[in-house]
Amino acid sequence: MHFFRNIILSCLCICICFFSAVSQDTTGAIKFTYSKNRTSNNEVLLTIKATLKSGIKLYSVRQSSPDALGSSIQFDSASIKYLEDSIKESNTPATEKDASLNAETSFFKDSVLWQQNVKLKAADSVVLKGTVNYMYKEGDEYKPGEEHFKFFIQPDNATVKETPKATGSQKSLLYIFLAGFAGGLLALVTPCVFSMIPVTVGFFTKRSKTKIEGRKNAILYSASIIFIFTFVGFLITLIWGPTALNNISTNWIFNLFIFGLFLIFGFSFLGAFEITLPSSWSTKADSKAGVGNFIGIFFMALVLVLVSFSCTGPVIGLLLPLIFKGGFWGPLVGFLGFSSALALPFSLFAFFPSWLNSLSKPGGWMNAIKVTLGFLELALALKFLSNADLVKEWRILDREVFLSLWIVIFALMGFYLLGKLKFHHDDELPKNDFGIPYLSVTRLLFAITALSFAVYMIPGLWGAPLKGISAFVPPMGTQDYIAGGGKNIQSNNSTSSADNELPTPVKYYDKMKKYEPEVVTTYGMVTYFDYDEALAIARKLKKPLMLDFTGINCVNCRKMEGQVWSDPEVMKRLKENFVIVSLYIDVQSIDLQEKEQYYSKALGKKIETLGDKNADMQVTKFEANSQPYYFFLDANEKKLADEGYGYDPDVQKFIKMLDNVSEKYKKTLQ
Repeated sequence: MHFFRNIILSCLCICICFFSAVSQDTTGAIKFTYSKNRTSNNEVLLTIKATLKSGIKLYSVRQSSPDALGSSIQFDSASIKYLEDSIKESNTPATEKDASLNAETSFFKDSVLWQQNVKLKAADSVVLKGTVNYMYKEGDEYKPGEEHFKFFIQPDNATVKETPKATGSQKSLLYIFLAGFAGGLLALVTPCVFSMIPVTVGFFTKRSKTKIEGRKNAILYSASIIFIFTFVGFLITLIWGPTALNNISTNWIFNLFIFGLFLIFGFSFLGAFEITLPSSWSTKADSKAGVGNFIGIFFMALVLVLVSFSCTGPVIGLLLPLIFKGGFWGPLVGFLGFSSALALPFSLFAFFPSWLNSLSKPGGWMNAIKVTLGFLELALALKFLSNADLVKEWRILDREVFLSLWIVIFALMGFYLLGKLKFHHDDELPKNDFGIPYLSVTRLLFAITALSFAVYMIPGLWGAPLKGISAFVPPMGTQDYIAGGGKNIQSNNSTSSADNELPTPVKYYDKMKKYEPEVVTTYGMVTYFDYDEALAIARKLKKPLMLDFTGINCVNCRKMEGQVWSDPEVMKRLKENFVIVSLYIDVQSIDLQEKEQYYSKALGKKIETLGDKNADMQVTKFEANSQPYYFFLDANEKKLADEGYGYDPDVQKFIKMLDNVSEKYKKTLQ
């Protein structure tokens, strides 16, 4: 424990030193100092003082000429709601005509005070962050600079004494652990985590030969999950930024790797070959008490963590604001609680295959389980290939091709469970007292399930929405043929006049329309893909703007659309009362024009693609990094719901959110 604590402390010290070095003016041309003064119970005056070295001209935040160089002070999005009026300069700047710029400029020679008044509740404890982007002239050279600042505002002592019920901003570590644990249980029921259960079962089925070995493997597997999530996940987020893990899970190369991995496991379970360590590895493993076995278990745990992050990410994103209120140990304790809950069911479930192995002999019904898992892993392999295919636009697995393969796979699984298919390592079905082979009721039920699922998917070949699996199949826009000529089905209680008000999307539409989810194409919705285009239309039609932060490979996004958006009452409100812009964060195939490209400090890279632009917008403007996430803005781009709405498939809760936003927007028009 001391070892890991020292690692974390060292990493934090490095990060603090790095960011301190970045914000420091190495030339010593300008020195910034900060102060705050509470002017009343609910008002505080923030002051930024810039002291200049001799010969320096610091440009004012207010310039009379648009061609003049100027400084600016920007607060982050979380701080804006506390600001009263605009920033004020306490000094009067000097002015002169700059021959190089051919413009009238305003500047300071010795010092300047910038002051901002903020208004908040007397008992509030907040941190206001921002950046001074300044321009100055030294000799004949123009130089830019950047200074980050934080103001820690504590509650007014007099008011706090009068309100003894007020509590501190920090949460107890026990509370944070329990919240993380509850989040882990929630993440366990998401599709991405559930899809890894067959892999886990198959892995321990092949590895565990005795009860003791099974329990040992289960403990190692759970410990690996806890280690990876608690330490590696925390450090990656800390060092590389808020979108790093999600970028890994949606990367096309990573998805191809997982496709190949599942394909190998699938064929192995079907009996094509056995996956074994080289004999030299086995010898070393025996001599070192199973080191090779641990490496394999750790690798499987790593696969679970990375593959499941597109589903667990939204849950972690919801927990982050809470766990960071626990001080230095808050994130560590929160991630520990989350990973413990996520690992616990896997460890318990891993005991079960070991128990089966100890009771059964090789072959027979035990082999039937492995073959069934082989079919499932082939189906899952196609899902990861589809993820890469959508990102790279190869069009290998369009919707009808994907469905055809899944129909065949699950139909063959059903026939196998009925005993109609045999592999070389299969035994005969058990025989009754009359010497006739028979099916167990359990095996028959699984066969019925597999065949029913295959039949359910068949209408999808002609464009049926397949609501139950819409989160897993490619979007409707990739299907070449839809019965009925692709006419949209109108939702109940919706009016055509509302539909006609929205003009056809223009920017990015030709390239992005294939990613439109089934609920959009089926119910005749109009969604935009460019923020500025959608905002202009929302202003023109006097409707609130709904920002839908989503992803091509976002399973929870498809679940929200299929289970919540498709509800008649929800659909009616979305089509009639809102302008919707779908901001895909994982689109890397659409490059921004050179004039639109910029460097993002939040993501730590140059923004060159549409996906990066949308991801940066979500992180910097809305302080969120999970999908799906919905925010609502008025014509002045102010939030109509401060916290937005994350992944929560509660239809009535979503309807209440939409109604509250609509009512609040109407008040802005009065």
